[in-house]
Amino acid sequence: MEARPFNDISYERFLNEEKLMGSRCRKCGLLSVPPRSICTRCYGSEMEWVAMKGKGKLVAFTSIAIGPPSMVKEGYDRKHPYVSGVVELEEGVKVVARIEGVDGSRPETIGIGTPVRVEFLHRGEGTNATTFLAFRPS
Repeated sequence: MEARPFNDISYERFLNEEKLMGSRCRKCGLLSVPPRSICTRCYGSEMEWVAMKGKGKLVAFTSIAIGPPSMVKEGYDRKHPYVSGVVELEEGVKVVARIEGVDGSRPETIGIGTPVRVEFLHRGEGTNATTFLAFRPS
């Protein structure tokens, strides 16, 4: 794998390539997603890229009915809320992302502990293309 700096730009490029990547501290082994250039446990700076399997379980979530303009543009509103959640990956690290394939207007149907898998949401075209991290029940 080519050497890439541990920053948001590299993380976003990996997402565009449909790869969920994190960083691991070579000193203490702490995993971070999104990646960090300095370890939050031991403050070491010797990091390495690690590919995540993209599988995990939903450990927390919220339904959002009043979202930012980008979500309103996608059709989400008070009658059609979207879901954002915390996923604990098989590797043990937690990541916040959109949760697709669930009904945000009926949060009682969304189960904590539900197995999920990664999904990459591509929005826009050309230089405006962006990829967002999401998970979907598996």
